[in-house]
Parts: sequence; C-alpha cells; structure tokens
Amino acid sequence: MITAIAVVGAGQVAAVAARTLRRRGFDGRIDIIGDEPHRPYQRPPLTKEYLTGGDEDGLFLLPEHWCERNDVHLRLGSPVAAVRPGRVELAGGEEVAADRVLIATGGAPRRLPGVTGERIHYLRTLDDSERLRPLLRPGARILVIGGGFLGSEVAAAARAKGAEAVLIEALNAPLARVVGADIGAVCAELYRSEGVEVHLGEQVESIDDAADGVVVTTATHRFEGDAVVVGIGMVANTGVAERSGIAVDNGILVDEYCRTSMPDVFAAGDVANHFHPAYGHRVRVEHFDNASKQAAAAANAMLGRGRAYDEPHWCWSDQYDHTLHYTGHAASWDEVVVRGSTADHDFVAFFLRDGVLRAAFGIDRGGEITAARQLIGRRVPVHVLKDEDVDLEEQL
Repeated sequence: MITAIAVVGAGQVAAVAARTLRRRGFDGRIDIIGDEPHRPYQRPPLTKEYLTGGDEDGLFLLPEHWCERNDVHLRLGSPVAAVRPGRVELAGGEEVAADRVLIATGGAPRRLPGVTGERIHYLRTLDDSERLRPLLRPGARILVIGGGFLGSEVAAAARAKGAEAVLIEALNAPLARVVGADIGAVCAELYRSEGVEVHLGEQVESIDDAADGVVVTTATHRFEGDAVVVGIGMVANTGVAERSGIAVDNGILVDEYCRTSMPDVFAAGDVANHFHPAYGHRVRVEHFDNASKQAAAAANAMLGRGRAYDEPHWCWSDQYDHTLHYTGHAASWDEVVVRGSTADHDFVAFFLRDGVLRAAFGIDRGGEITAARQLIGRRVPVHVLKDEDVDLEEQL
C-alpha cells in the first residue's frame, strides 16, 4: 500500500504530479521538496511577460489554500542529498519517508567557464528574471549570447522594453540545431526586422565585465553593452540521482513509464532522458508541455496506472507580435516542405525523413501545428503538406 509520495524538485513537474495524484484518488501524504525558496512556479513567463514587467498573477502553480486542503506539504529551501529505498535524505540530515519518489530536479544554465561578474546574467529562475528585468530599459544595450529559444526571447523582451538588443550566435543561424540553417535564416531575418542586431558565426573568445560596461570579444568583433545574457543551453541537474546510484547519461535514464533504474523511483521533466516509443530512442526535452505531460504520466505510473508516454513533443515561443511553434523531434531529416510564405514570416515547415513526418515548425500557424502534431510518424503526401487549400485536419 502506498501511503506517502515525495517529489524532489518544486517546479512544473511537481505541481502537475501533485494535482494528478489527487485527481486519481491518492489520499496519502505528498511532500514536495525544493531547493529554491519559492513556491512552484511557471518558467516560460520568466523570459516573456514577466521579464518585460508583468506581475506575478498566474505565475505560481500551487496556491497555499490548495496545498492545505489537499494535504500537500511544501519543503522549500531544502536541498536533497540522496534518495534511498523508502526515504529521501535532505542535505541537513532530515529524512522524509516515501513509498514512491519522483525526481524532477530540472536543469541549470550551461555556463561559460571562468566568466563571472555583476553584468553577466543567466536566466533560469525567478530570481534570475527579477535581477535582469530592470536592466531592460530604453537606452540600454543588451548583449545576448546564444540564438536558441531562450536567447531569442530575451532579445525580443529587450526590444519590447525599448532597449537595444545584440544577438551573438556561434552557428550560422538562430535555432539551427532545431530547424536547420535555411529556416533558421528566416528567423534571423524576422529578428532583424524587429530591430535586433544579429551576428552569426561568432564564437565568443572573452567577456570583460568592467566598471563602465561589458565587452564581448569574438575572433572578428568587439561588442560593447550594459549587460550580457548567456543563453547557450542547459545541463540536467543529475546530482541527486548520481549520489543515489541511479543511472544517468545526459539526464536521468527513464523508460517509457518514467521509471528510473531504482525501484519505486521515477523521473520527469527537463532532467529525464526518456525512452520515447514513437521515436525509438531516448530524448531529453526541455519544454513546458513535456514537463506537464511527463509529470502526469509518472504520477499515473506511481499508482500502478501506467501507460507508455509516447506523445509528440510540442513547444511555443512568443516573440514580438508572433508565436513560434515546434512539434515532434527531428534529429535529422532529408526533406523540408514549406506551406505558406517564409518571406512574410507566416508559414509551416514540415521536416520529413524517408517520407515520414518527423517534426514541424511554424510562425503564427498554431492550428496547423496542432494538426501536424497528430500526424507525426505518418506518411503524408508532400502535395498535401504544401497546399494551403488542403485542411490538414482532414488528414487525421
């Protein structure tokens, strides 16, 4: 009989897992243990509306009254040392009894080695966002290193607040690892049209944080600004798992039911390197939707109601007056089919391998992305994908 469940990590996964457990009728104790001092909160607004000055409405996920009513206990500011059979060991020596444990420790920003200073910013936590947002103001010049989703969103937030934004990317296009050079180039033109200074193929050699500003030096350029935001990816927080003897490799290794190598211990969210049945291989995904869906799958599995988590991934990015969507997982592709106009920044790009739809990326095409998500893994004729007069939903 399961009488107690503990979640290590107090973010999106913890909140969704707790709500799922209660909806499924689990009436035992739930402990959510996090090393941050804040109640579970959403991370997407930290680079979007909250960063541009929005308030905390809707940011926090588990109201205090809900936790009290549902017997959910938050242990905040409590780093975890390790997970052992039947218990969680806190760094301070206390132990929390648990018949099942869900590890949801997320990740941390990948850092530039040896680079520190008051003008150097990384963006992952609520405190990071609060520290950065007063700097986004008219007259400020913000240097953003990294052209992925996070870096692109920070640049967009800077422009929204009237600051200059300089995007410095080591590859030949923003988002190149996700959508390739050609579609990435379309994104670069979108950013330039919004006033962002975009520099591609620029590998950072040094960052000098001086009293009167910060200087980023590459092989060919010297960029001066008021602050630097580094957005070069994330590393999974696997420390708890490693200290517990749980198998890790680019995250915590889990099967299709989110089970780790330790009995009765599960993992979900950014930290989980999950075997995805639809893709036939492992993938670690750092998206809000995956964290939510995987949390629900793990909660069900902990209660013996497991179903393989095999949904195609999906994420979005709000930038300027546009919304960018991505669904699926295309580690490689041999054909890209475009519906709409890349010149007008109004299109969907479909990524295929051996004629099978693997992923789709679109700007302001949310409905078609929703349909494409359901078509992942299927053979869809190229003329159907291209023809805007053909309703993709009719292909479902």
